[in-house]
Amino acid sequence: MSGQGLMLWQAGELASVLQGEARGAPAPVYSISIDTRTLEPGALFFAIKGEARDGHEFVSTALEKQAAAAVVDRVHADAFGPDARLIVVDDVLTAMERMGRFRRAEMRGHVVAVTGSVGKTSTKEMLRTVFARQGATHASIASYNNHWGVPLTLSRMPRGMAYGVFEIGMSNPFEIIPLTKMVRPEVAIITTVEPVHLAQFHSLQGIADAKGEIFAGLEPGGVAIINADNQHCARLAAHAGASRAGRIIRFGAGEGADIRLTHIHLDPDFSMVSAEVFGIPVTYRLGAPGRHLAMNSLAVLGAAHVFGADLALAAISLQDFTTVEGRGQRAVLETGGGAFTLIDESYNANPSSMRAAMAVTGSMPRGLRGRRIAILGDMLELGPEGPALHAGLAESIAENDIDLVFCCGPLMKSLWQALPSDRRGAYAENSAALEQAVLAAFQPGDVVMVKGSLGSRMGRIVAAVKARFPASSADRDEA
Repeated sequence: MSGQGLMLWQAGELASVLQGEARGAPAPVYSISIDTRTLEPGALFFAIKGEARDGHEFVSTALEKQAAAAVVDRVHADAFGPDARLIVVDDVLTAMERMGRFRRAEMRGHVVAVTGSVGKTSTKEMLRTVFARQGATHASIASYNNHWGVPLTLSRMPRGMAYGVFEIGMSNPFEIIPLTKMVRPEVAIITTVEPVHLAQFHSLQGIADAKGEIFAGLEPGGVAIINADNQHCARLAAHAGASRAGRIIRFGAGEGADIRLTHIHLDPDFSMVSAEVFGIPVTYRLGAPGRHLAMNSLAVLGAAHVFGADLALAAISLQDFTTVEGRGQRAVLETGGGAFTLIDESYNANPSSMRAAMAVTGSMPRGLRGRRIAILGDMLELGPEGPALHAGLAESIAENDIDLVFCCGPLMKSLWQALPSDRRGAYAENSAALEQAVLAAFQPGDVVMVKGSLGSRMGRIVAAVKARFPASSADRDEA
């Protein structure tokens, strides 16, 4: 069990930290897991109860896979025998939250948290990229930003980190407050406020208020970083002013921004950004394309400035940032007689991120006789405005010279009906039904972008495309 890297937790401290009862012989902990499919020997397994399954069903599997111990509740504890390596607690999720808070209290490095309607995960990855060049850095993986993802990330943080980077999400009011109070950031970033989760909110102002909750967890004298170009900037600043923040930093393209974009060159594969960071001119290459990413990189430089990091090194480090699966990751795939480019934006979608993805797709050159193709699934949780917001995407499609559009889902039918006939590829009720029409459509030189809310299951289309068309030799060489 000792071959898994740094020890996260000593066996003897588990019962005390979790406020539980140790049974059997718990071992030292080298990782934290809530999923036995990815569990490695030496992991502490938390038997979290999810929406579909109860983690207690998998405790025996975790122990068979040499987990250091399993954290279980008292109701289930006696089902595993007297020798089972267990930490028995009153409530498993509460115990994991307790462990996360304990590790945060030990943290002596700098902590930054990020939220926003769009760009949370990419900004978190930029922060990880920048701070990893400055010192030992721990950051949440994927989009672990909810009621279990945040304490899980805190519990996984090794001792002695110089930087901690945390993503915090929400889909309802008052969800961020308990999470930000666990993280206790010294810097809190809000990327933007856009029409997302409108079904749960009465207005965009309500979404701004919910995002502004992140400042409630700021450490005394902490720094709030907000988007000066967003229409809700003043509202977010008011939330920051009512918190324990000692300073508010604004980023954007306008004259009043503390960190101001002065010039941007958008290349299909990267962006060249010029900015002023509190009057200091900085020019850098961002390793992924898109104005929206370039704007959020300003907030990253703001966090680096606050923490006293090497600003020049931080800017240089941004060239190493790359998009991740489901959020703009690209693949060059072979089809008959040539290759086409696939842009995977399948993880999530809202009107703002749809427009950003269209802009990136529109910036990419087509090959000879190639086309720009958008394969779109429903944007969910938009409430009564959903049909109109979908139909409104037709303007962005025209602006970015998207040649062909495939749509699936009842909401996307509104866009389908708004499209001119020469831009229509195919429509289906769901992604499974659209799959075959999509697979038959590609030709050499195409640029293909797939996007939709997670519940629209557009990832299955990305998977089907990758399964049908092999990676080009050039793409394999780069990998």
